[in-house]
Amino acid sequence: MRQTPGKVLAVAAGVIVLAPGCAPDTSTAEGEYRVAVLAASAQNGYNQAVYDGVVAGARELGLTVDVKILDGGFDSTTQLSQLQTAATVGGYDGVIVVPHDGPSLAGAFPLANSVPVITVLNPIGPDVDDMEPQVEGVVSTVAVPPSDAAARQAEGVVDHCADLDPCKVTLVVGDLSSPLDIARRDAYRGVLGEHENIEVVSTVEGNYDRYQSLTAVSNTLQSNRDVDVILTSADQMTLGAELALENAGIAPESVYLTGGGGTTEAIRAVREGRWTANYLNFPVSMGAAAMEQLANAMTGRPVETVVDADTVGPEGIEPYATRETLADPGTEDFTGEWNG
Repeated sequence: MRQTPGKVLAVAAGVIVLAPGCAPDTSTAEGEYRVAVLAASAQNGYNQAVYDGVVAGARELGLTVDVKILDGGFDSTTQLSQLQTAATVGGYDGVIVVPHDGPSLAGAFPLANSVPVITVLNPIGPDVDDMEPQVEGVVSTVAVPPSDAAARQAEGVVDHCADLDPCKVTLVVGDLSSPLDIARRDAYRGVLGEHENIEVVSTVEGNYDRYQSLTAVSNTLQSNRDVDVILTSADQMTLGAELALENAGIAPESVYLTGGGGTTEAIRAVREGRWTANYLNFPVSMGAAAMEQLANAMTGRPVETVVDADTVGPEGIEPYATRETLADPGTEDFTGEWNG
């Protein structure tokens, strides 16, 4: 599901939210701040959830903040230009970025003006697994190393495959032109490759899209119908894989299905036993954590250079979710923080 922010001016609890299309007002009263949220795509549900978390975080902190979301359109050049503009004529006091391509955004630094930048989900800089700020100007990263997260997913597959020989696995990654997805694929292969009984029969790209993933998995099922595991890095792609299995006459619950993101759809699927596991993200909580660190930077207080995104979610919710963990006391009402 894609969500489009409304183009109305909303005022809530002292937080003014400017949606795309509204002209920026570069003047602020004393004690007020202007913050830009640079979304990889403002139409994407995950990015919108981060934005909602930024707004909620400012409200929770009791700050008066004008928050504007900028649409990067899943284009690294667009987002680079937006970052450079936000730090010069934009008149912003701080910037929160959900990078489309973290390594390429490093080219914007050092920024023309000294504006603190917080990055969410992915670091900015050449190393996608290094969460410590890699360039001058980025003051904090709210994320987990993608290779670590991917390895945790793969370890769950290893457990499932323990009594299967061979155990046939299909990998679905987003876009192998992206350093992030290359790191995830390599982590999957690194863990699975240590076990002789596990055979990776295909690796396909789903581009974080349900229907592209449906096509890609449908194609690979033609030659690998007896697949035991479909491991993806994003819930949208797992939803596509589930549809492909159903279309091929294969019961999804007979295959180890897992994804990443913690969408409401994914949590429902795990609770119902259609999927085996899910690596949860908490984008609203991550946005609020980013706003907290940005507020610290803008007001001269100490800043946490790394915020572990696995720890920011609701209390008691394990980031690696199975049907069993979602049945633990206190988790009954958890439905996820975003729609994919």
